[in-house]
Amino acid sequence: MLFTEPLFLFLFLPCLICLYFGLPPRFRNALLTAASLAFFAVGEPGFLPWLLASILINYWIALAMVAQRGAGTGRARQLLIVGIVSDLLLLLVFKYADFFCANLNIVLQTWHGRTLPLPHLALPLGISFFTFHKISYKVDVYRNQASVRRNPLDLALYILLFPQLIAGPIVRYHDIADQLLRRIVTSHDFAVGIRRFIVGFGKKMLIANIAAGAADAIFALPAHALATDIAWLGAICYMLQIYFDFSAYSDMAIGLARMFGFRFPENFNYPYIATSITDFWRRWHMSLSRWFRDYVYIPLGGNRHGPLRTYLNLLIVFFLCGLWHGASWNFVAWGLFHGAFLVIERLGQGQWLALLPRPLRHAYTLLVVMVGWVLFRADNLPHALAYLGALSSIGQGPRTSADFPLSMYLPPERILMLAAACVGAAPLLPQLARWLDGAQTQKAPMGQRAWIAASIRIAALLTVFWLSAAQVAAGTYNPFIYFRF
Repeated sequence: MLFTEPLFLFLFLPCLICLYFGLPPRFRNALLTAASLAFFAVGEPGFLPWLLASILINYWIALAMVAQRGAGTGRARQLLIVGIVSDLLLLLVFKYADFFCANLNIVLQTWHGRTLPLPHLALPLGISFFTFHKISYKVDVYRNQASVRRNPLDLALYILLFPQLIAGPIVRYHDIADQLLRRIVTSHDFAVGIRRFIVGFGKKMLIANIAAGAADAIFALPAHALATDIAWLGAICYMLQIYFDFSAYSDMAIGLARMFGFRFPENFNYPYIATSITDFWRRWHMSLSRWFRDYVYIPLGGNRHGPLRTYLNLLIVFFLCGLWHGASWNFVAWGLFHGAFLVIERLGQGQWLALLPRPLRHAYTLLVVMVGWVLFRADNLPHALAYLGALSSIGQGPRTSADFPLSMYLPPERILMLAAACVGAAPLLPQLARWLDGAQTQKAPMGQRAWIAASIRIAALLTVFWLSAAQVAAGTYNPFIYFRF
């Protein structure tokens, strides 16, 4: 079920809100768990038994780890390893079976002239995200950073909670453990949640989807027809699409969680204003960065064992980060590409960058990130290299195509979208929102200025919701990019 479809917007969510606030607090977790199961079952009914069985395994393993603490940490550590392996095995089977078999077939074909059939298993939605949640639960319990859940419904709610079930943000267990037991929803929280949801709704329908139209069409062009100006437009549109698409989902998830009393961590902090790749990864998909830091980078040794070990750890983390995004070598290349720039900046380029004017640092970062997004978006590595060749005009010189003119991909609505995206990618609107909030906290809060500020905010939100709903009614919505990861 998508956040941007009528079934969710006008049936599932309103009914759930009415039931949630109509029930006594002791029944609300059970209701949210049941609703989350229904939310997932709409798209993935066949995988639901596997998911429930995996949750039960995690529940029993965590209880067993706690019971073994008195006998020493060795047994508890073994149970933790078994639990993590079981989670990763499920992920490997469903997500990477075809990838491993396809690469193994290259060797088998060369040496034996035979190949294995590809399993072609359906990829369950959000499997990467809820796998990380399960690992976080066991590790946090093992480290004694949060209490084990005695009620299996509480654990199921953490893993299945529908706002973050499909595409995050990745919520570490110790960040939300207390909220599973005790939370209060105020009218302010509910209003903030609605506002955040509408902002995300608008980003998805009015910016990401319109940018997707150009990006998909341009990346589908054959290499010989890909002119330099068209290639740049496609790369820019995809760069905007993936940010506004994924940050839109995060906004909507954070807003929905806030309506039910949960405080999810922020996932984006205007990554396209970054002035280095290091800065970019402090701002992009922050919940993923924190997860890899806490559960992979630090256990590997972090930066505690000298520069060479630190650089190796960074490359391992970003290799895994790329592979986590998809079972394809272009995702691995994307991860290693970013990892290499992080290493380069640690080797001294970061200090050199700091001496440059901010616009130059910003331009460098955007260029590197855009090249990375070409690796990420292309169907395979040869496609990515051909696209990068068109971007740089290597082998062809700057040219335009009479068959595919630039104006063909820039109708008025897309030009308006590009302008809106440039404004939305920078923290200009939050500054305006803070000014409006300040206007409402004057000594005379019911004065004319406060009423004008509140009216502007409400009118803007209603306009965004109406325009976005019109796009939904027109049938123009498409799934979120990160659903396939």
